[in-house]
Amino acid sequence: MLKCRDVPAEASLALDNELSRRRTMALRFHILMCRHCHRYMRQARLLAQAWTNRGEAASEDEVNNVMQACRDNARKTNSEDV
Repeated sequence: MLKCRDVPAEASLALDNELSRRRTMALRFHILMCRHCHRYMRQARLLAQAWTNRGEAASEDEVNNVMQACRDNARKTNSEDV
């Protein structure tokens, strides 16, 4: 039976369609039984999908805007904690 520590490697192979039928069934069964691994697999699928749909690289202005928004959000969160 598959263990949680085996899921990341198996998930990677499964997403690349490089897993045997037997290992795929073991992974699916484990994911049905373990909510943490189920969440991990869902996030791995979303990440793989986002990677393939990433499009063009962000411009320097876009990166700067996102970084500034992160800094502003961090300042706002820190000021609310005080």
